[in-house]
Amino acid sequence: MAKKKTTKKVVKKKVVKKPATKKTTPTSKTSKKVSKKKTTKKTTTSARTKSHSRAERDANTSKKLSGLAQNIVDSVYAGSEPEMDVPVRAASNTNWNAKKGILEMGDSVGTRQLFNLGQARKFMQTLLHSKSVDELLDADKTLSLRGMFYKSLHTIEGTKEKTFDDQTESDGILEDLEVSLGSLREELHIFAKKRGTMVGNITVIDNGDEINCRKMGSGGYAIPSICEPDVIQFKNVDAKFILHVEKDTVWQRFNEDRFWEKHNCILTEGSGQPPRGVRRMLHRLNKELKLPVYCLLDCDPWGHYIYSVIKQGSISLAFESSRLAIPDAKFMGIRAIDYERCDLSDDVKISLNERDTARAKQIAAYPWFEKDKQWQREIKKMLSNGFKMEVESLITKDISYVTEEYVPARLKAKDWLG
Repeated sequence: MAKKKTTKKVVKKKVVKKPATKKTTPTSKTSKKVSKKKTTKKTTTSARTKSHSRAERDANTSKKLSGLAQNIVDSVYAGSEPEMDVPVRAASNTNWNAKKGILEMGDSVGTRQLFNLGQARKFMQTLLHSKSVDELLDADKTLSLRGMFYKSLHTIEGTKEKTFDDQTESDGILEDLEVSLGSLREELHIFAKKRGTMVGNITVIDNGDEINCRKMGSGGYAIPSICEPDVIQFKNVDAKFILHVEKDTVWQRFNEDRFWEKHNCILTEGSGQPPRGVRRMLHRLNKELKLPVYCLLDCDPWGHYIYSVIKQGSISLAFESSRLAIPDAKFMGIRAIDYERCDLSDDVKISLNERDTARAKQIAAYPWFEKDKQWQREIKKMLSNGFKMEVESLITKDISYVTEEYVPARLKAKDWLG
């Protein structure tokens, strides 16, 4: 923000001293050398080739940042208190759009003021991150969430106070900046740690490199945190559906058994609750390629919540539901009835604690589950059982029971929860 103010002063000085500058103007030969150096610097700032679409996107994001800064500068010159509006990211400002089948952010905003002692710190942090994003756009480079934390981290002059206490505080401000600008994290040139894997009958073009997901060995293709069309494109897709499993341990069993090859599908995992990159990849595969998504998750409140996030979106990221949520995703299991249906032993039972029970009741009250009879029966059955189960519990039947019997049977019978 200070950068904008300084720029104005520099321009003003150039106009005033223009006549004097003529006397010290370098020769045309020297000018060419100076010009050449500047050009070389610009072309070597980034090794990436910027596409037309990304150039337009960056210009738009830069314009939004300039507008945020200009509003603050205008307030200062007008003698008013600098402030900015930040949409409220809370359950109270989240609406369930039954027609679209997703969560959406409401219209409530909070005003962040510089001279309000309770808001001044966040005001400062927002401007620090805005400056860092502006520098990333200018250099056409990206940074991780951790990198952004360190880039804006320093001790405030004259105090012992740091600009950020930890990365969690920094991440929250970046999400505030996203919703304030109406820009995605990717548009701010920020990425998160890669978490999630994919294998199956599809070839992807990742930043220009062709990757055949049929030949990824035992490790699979690491799903990047930025899966936008200008980075990831789909090619040679033969798969008929996507099977998303909760954990890497289950994914390894499916991959080793070549489930994706036998059943012509794409196999993904999100290491628990899938990060944005995995959810964006699933959303694009579903929307653009019309591939149905089936979720194999644990029979517990957390597995149910993961499914809810994949299907409807999350409260904290309600502003991104339209590009992340998959309203027609199906919950394949593991189900509360599977203890009897699959003749499992008592060894697989994990007793529900008070926290589990409270969470289950909270999930049952979600608007998208509240009127769904299937889901009400599912949660009620789990609570009456008094225990939860993990997908891995099916191993007690046979090492490959889940890949050779359980999932194939559920697919054939179309036995899932919507």
